[in-house]
Amino acid sequence: MSILTATLGYPRIGKNREVKKALEGFWSGKLEANTLLSTVQTVEIENWKTQLQTGIDRIGVGDTTLYDHVLDWTIRLGLIPKRFQGLSGLDRYFAMARGKEGIPALEMTKWFDSNYHYLVPEIPTQLQPADFSDFLETVQRAKATLGERAVPIVLGPCTLLRLSRLDGAMEDSLAQLLPRYIELLTQLKALGVAEVQIHEPALVLGDANNFKAHYQTAYQAFAKVDLPLHLVTYFDDLGEAYSWVMALPVTAISLDFTRGRNLDLLKQYGFPPDKHLGVGIVDARNIWQIRPEQLLPVLQDIQRITPNIVIQPSASLQFVPYDAKRETKLPEPLRNVLSFAEQKLQAVKFLARSLTGEETESDRAKITDAWTKFEQFSPANPAVQSRMKSITTNDFLRELSYGLRLSKQISLPIFPTTTIGSFPQTSEVRQLRVRYKKGELSQPEYEAAIDAEIANSIKLQEEIGLDVLVHGEFERTDMVEYFGQQLDGFAFTQNGWVQSYGSRYVRPPIIYGDVVRTAPMTVREFKVAQSLTQKPVKGMLTAPVTILNWSYPRTDISRQEQAFQIALALRDEVADLEAAGARVIQVDEPALREGLPLKLERWSEYLSWAVDAFRLATAVAHPQTQIHTHMCYCEFGDIIKDIERLDADVISIENSRSNNQTLHEIIAAGYTYQVGNGVYDIHSPVVPTTEQILQQLRTGIANLLVQQIWVNPDCGLKTRRWEEVIPALKNMVEAAKTLREEVNATGK
Repeated sequence: MSILTATLGYPRIGKNREVKKALEGFWSGKLEANTLLSTVQTVEIENWKTQLQTGIDRIGVGDTTLYDHVLDWTIRLGLIPKRFQGLSGLDRYFAMARGKEGIPALEMTKWFDSNYHYLVPEIPTQLQPADFSDFLETVQRAKATLGERAVPIVLGPCTLLRLSRLDGAMEDSLAQLLPRYIELLTQLKALGVAEVQIHEPALVLGDANNFKAHYQTAYQAFAKVDLPLHLVTYFDDLGEAYSWVMALPVTAISLDFTRGRNLDLLKQYGFPPDKHLGVGIVDARNIWQIRPEQLLPVLQDIQRITPNIVIQPSASLQFVPYDAKRETKLPEPLRNVLSFAEQKLQAVKFLARSLTGEETESDRAKITDAWTKFEQFSPANPAVQSRMKSITTNDFLRELSYGLRLSKQISLPIFPTTTIGSFPQTSEVRQLRVRYKKGELSQPEYEAAIDAEIANSIKLQEEIGLDVLVHGEFERTDMVEYFGQQLDGFAFTQNGWVQSYGSRYVRPPIIYGDVVRTAPMTVREFKVAQSLTQKPVKGMLTAPVTILNWSYPRTDISRQEQAFQIALALRDEVADLEAAGARVIQVDEPALREGLPLKLERWSEYLSWAVDAFRLATAVAHPQTQIHTHMCYCEFGDIIKDIERLDADVISIENSRSNNQTLHEIIAAGYTYQVGNGVYDIHSPVVPTTEQILQQLRTGIANLLVQQIWVNPDCGLKTRRWEEVIPALKNMVEAAKTLREEVNATGK
């Protein structure tokens, strides 16, 4: 008897980033809307065909998006905040995503513990009419291609509300939404779909028990539609919610067996005999080939508990690239143990066939042989192991405490102005890197061209009047990739793109061995920039936990060990920057919050080593060196004390999209270090006025000491155009000058 296979979502950007190119063409006015939509549909159909050709039995459809799937459901359900209600169509869609003149965009934050960003719905008390026409049309097209294999993917109501900003009580909002979901399910039933996946990842959060009644109300209402429903969870285990989730009136429940304790819960409490179990056994968030000798015994244990299983990835495959076979420049021993989306489809089928005896021992031996050759290719580094063992408590401590070292650091005016690090990556800058990679430019020619960009940026910053300058990061494709390319133990793909948000795609590095810094990574560009100005220029680094969390990590050693190896490499870079004259060094750690386990009881262990990794990287700095860090697009009010333990002299934050919530959290926690209040949204093309920036800054002045406040954008500026950056920074500097005059006039 064959075992069914399924998918829960697929990469939606196109193998060659077709969606990104179409989006940016549409935004620039070079493409019509019809061309944009046609491009997305072509990518979607290719995705379906790939899954069909692999033999997947139940193919999740409807997850493809122009920008963000949460935004898609926000609009379909009529959850339109008042400020967007005068707009329509794509104009409204992209205004909600990116903002528009005088209309701020929705807040953006991290999707659970991933590096994907979603747009936070704002649930008004008065809803607009629902419109599921685009989704239903997609399902019809999917059925034409896939037949009964097409399974619509719907974002569940409880998860949607858990991730939203609510004007009223959650139960009131749920009562408004349920008739709309029932309308959708009824329409899907009329289309003849065999099943609907309803994704409720919020069920794995530690407080899911608090919302038991909400889930029960929703799914009891859905059951009346009499349509097979597949309740999908992922990213962690169900914890204390396991028993009552099993009793919900659905026909299938998916569990993630790659994270958390779902296997233990299954063994302890069993599984309902009237339901199918979606076994998320192929890890959808790493890029490593399966090890059959580890997974098959787990599957056999599960089969003994319930025979009604479906083999599938642990979550949507949007978190991995398309096809590892395209990575022809990687060493063969490494490439042969990589598993991107297409390989994960094959792994799902392999496991299903193995359970029924359709795969032979020789098939399994091929995978085992690939792993053996990889382990021979990447042995442990004795020097790294020795240095790790020699770490002492003092390596985590600055020479002086914050209060004592403050007076030794650079003297600046009140409300000092700076930027987060990057400047626009123009097509000319990108072409420089392309030509250098192709060998069309020699290293001296490439460096001279980059130095010219640095010189222009320094001149521009001085003309604008910024107080602490940056070199602009023109040599960097990505804040993680750039460092990984210069560290042993990292590998890089040519086509390994994944979506971070909207049209922002990244190629996460692959950590495959012990991490070693073989030479300085940023010192040359820093020295060029600093030689051109008397003002301080920041040394710019990415912190260890962000490099780890935005890479695909090893699975043979702990994340802590990998973070500490990276921290030691960065520690040497901090020392070299100091020796080169850096008085300010920024070590960005935006992914600290993102890496938090989804269960509160696991936070302490993670935060302990994550904060220690930052300190290991930065504590080598002398007291007169000012250490900055940057965090963005996450909620960290509940870990402020841990952020304070980083012992960074200045933290710059994203604050503009969160309606000052981040700043209020810092203030409420009594944060004593300096704070760079992100005064405008860099993900919007809208240029903020001086008055808008002043309004943002005055919130900080009312609650923080003047000496604590820095003025900066809320993130790096690489995705913006110079025509937007220059006036925005001029207005920001003007706002800081106005505040200085006001404070000096009042003597406060």
